Amino acid sequence: MDKKIGRPRSEETKKAILNASYELLLENGFNTVTVEGIAERAGVSKATIYKWWPNKAAVVLDGFFAATESMLQVPDTGSAREDLFIQVNNLATFVTSTKGKVITELIAEGQFDANIAKEYRIRYFNPRRLISRQIIERGIQRGELKNDLDVELSIDLIFAPLFYRLLITGDTVDAAFVKSLVSYALIGLSKKP
Repeated sequence: MDKKIGRPRSEETKKAILNASYELLLENGFNTVTVEGIAERAGVSKATIYKWWPNKAAVVLDGFFAATESMLQVPDTGSAREDLFIQVNNLATFVTSTKGKVITELIAEGQFDANIAKEYRIRYFNPRRLISRQIIERGIQRGELKNDLDVELSIDLIFAPLFYRLLITGDTVDAAFVKSLVSYALIGLSKKP
């Protein structure tokens, strides 16, 4: 008898729960998602959900991150300017989409729940910052960017205007904005000819 019979069913169940939580998140927003709703959509009991996750926030975050993990692209065109444009534009396109608006909801929820803030920082933003770090470090190595850059501050300089528009002003975030943003940021980051 094969002892692995139960394992695939558990992974299948887990995937159904993650998919259900992500679908409900997109349909209804974070505040209206419930463990009961996730259980019903996934065809499982609440106890099954609580077997893997301690609360609603944990399962919803896992569902979101599982669904968006494949969207993490690492550009390497040979140009720091082009790589940064691609990365910032991909993020801008995603966060202004219906699926990506979840990020602004998670940021809002994170203001009241330190665990949510910690999770989206660790699992969503930190990997993207690492990609930015790689792009900037490659630009320094190729002689495109200044040798003495504070890389972390440079990343903040590039991405802060994007989130300022998304979270504060509501102004347009499109490819033209991203192109201007990256161009202006690189005026300060680039080596002088």
